[in-house]
Amino acid sequence: MRTWLFIFLVFFVLGNNYAQKNTDDQLAFQFYEQKQYDKAVTYYERLFDKQPDAYFTYYFKCLTELRDYKTAEKVVKKQLKRNTSNAYLYVKLGNLYKLQGDLKKEEEQYKKAIKEVIPTQSTLYPLAHAFESEGLFDYAIETYKKGRASSLNYPFFYELADLYKKKGDLKAMVNEYLDAIDFRESELYTAQANLQQSLGYDETNGGLNNPILKQELQKRIQQKPDKIIFSEFLIFLLNQQKDFDASFIQNKALDKRQKEDGTRLMELAKLCVSNERYDVAEKCFQYVLSKGKDNPYYDIASIERLNAKYAQLTSQPKSLIEDINKLFSDMQNCIAQFGISNTTLPLIKKSAMLQAYYMNQSQQAIQSLENIISQYKFSRENMAELKIDLADMNLLLGNIWDASLLYMQVDKDFKYETIGQLAKFKNAKLSYYASDFKWAKTQCDVLKGATSKTIANDALDLSIVISDAIGIDTNSAPLSMFASAELLILQHQYDKAISKLDSINSMFTEHTLGDDIYFKKADIFKKTHRYTEATKMYENILEFYPNDLYGDDALFNEAELYDKHLNDKTKAQQLYQDVLTKYPGSIYVVEARKRYRELRGDVIN
Repeated sequence: MRTWLFIFLVFFVLGNNYAQKNTDDQLAFQFYEQKQYDKAVTYYERLFDKQPDAYFTYYFKCLTELRDYKTAEKVVKKQLKRNTSNAYLYVKLGNLYKLQGDLKKEEEQYKKAIKEVIPTQSTLYPLAHAFESEGLFDYAIETYKKGRASSLNYPFFYELADLYKKKGDLKAMVNEYLDAIDFRESELYTAQANLQQSLGYDETNGGLNNPILKQELQKRIQQKPDKIIFSEFLIFLLNQQKDFDASFIQNKALDKRQKEDGTRLMELAKLCVSNERYDVAEKCFQYVLSKGKDNPYYDIASIERLNAKYAQLTSQPKSLIEDINKLFSDMQNCIAQFGISNTTLPLIKKSAMLQAYYMNQSQQAIQSLENIISQYKFSRENMAELKIDLADMNLLLGNIWDASLLYMQVDKDFKYETIGQLAKFKNAKLSYYASDFKWAKTQCDVLKGATSKTIANDALDLSIVISDAIGIDTNSAPLSMFASAELLILQHQYDKAISKLDSINSMFTEHTLGDDIYFKKADIFKKTHRYTEATKMYENILEFYPNDLYGDDALFNEAELYDKHLNDKTKAQQLYQDVLTKYPGSIYVVEARKRYRELRGDVIN
């Protein structure tokens, strides 16, 4: 009986103590939050006596707010006596002396803190953070440097970089990130991302465009030429800035220094072609070819050089016939040198395209592809691509039946695959050119469920165009003229196409093809490098037909014109952002977001 009574009394006392402590804690925090420090301090004094580590911060804050510096000093010194490893308490003490105007004692405490701190992460972090919270960045930097001097396992690069950033010392910050890469090359991507964020987003010198980064990288390369990672970082930086001339110089130097086989130059050439910097791509290919025929990239460089030249010439509004003839001759020589194979097939197709679309030799091009198809064996997919090209050329000459037959063959052989769906769509478009709108729409409606999002959207667009144009009054004459104008565009007869598009407006005042005409004229102006006129067409669509079929297409295409051709990155960035906000369901959202981030200066690996 006595034992049970004793246990009950123990639990009763403990419960009362816990309840009292819990009540004190709640009241103290309530007054603390309300900044009634004179009331909170009474409770925190009791709580501190029982659990000093748990309540020191609150108690100390109350004392300093009440300017009871004498008691606050005693409390800090009591804590230091209890645990000398808490070096951050010296910062608290120094702050007390600062509040009292004793700057000499203040500085003594800060220096003592750095002297007394045990150089481990668990003790250095609280001290550095204590300095940082008081804006004492130099002391925080000195704290981490003491840790770096004591241990090579964790040199505090990122912590120091952040402090230098807060100080505004961008050069020192950049070098901390470069030191991190020097210390361990796997830090490259983390350092790149942090640098981009730390250097800001302004359009000229923000992010990886900041000249300090480039300068410090170049210094590192000179100081440590054997550290290839810095050269690779600089190349990455130059490519991000689209400074491909400088990138070529760095890649070539690195290729020679490492005695490589031109891999870097081939990668750069590909990047240059995608950015339409054909001049630098040509230098890359020539460098690889200069290594001789025994080089593993000699064959592919020879072929890709001509592919790039084709892209360059066909992107110009009016290429010189001499240049076209020279390229065709070079392609034929290359095909003869390396033979007819899957590797040279792109050249075979492009040389036929030159004949058909630029050299006024469509019949010869058709004969050439027919010979290839009948005499050589390629993969089923490559044969299908050849048949589609051959069908396109027959369409160019007006051989409607031959073109349709070839499209149907590919459609039948690849019924559920993208290339088959492309053939089906081209066949539907052929019916559209021939004014067989009912059949064309039927095929497009089937293709709305195509696996390729591009084909599905193109089919949907054509179906809508047909429905809108002849859905009400069944007058197909305006649409027939519009379709024939599209065929003229396909045949590169741009002036005739514009004339026919304009005649629709004069002959049929109440047609529904207004946005379609603007869009097709913009397409012609783009093909003929009349970019300012193209932007006007897109702006007309956005002004008069923003919620119709071509709203998002017009906005994205206008953004691309300002981005790639009119050299107004600010305008382009705004238009890309408009795509994201005004047309969130558009197929262009992913690409618009990517380009917006690139223009803003984000790191895109």
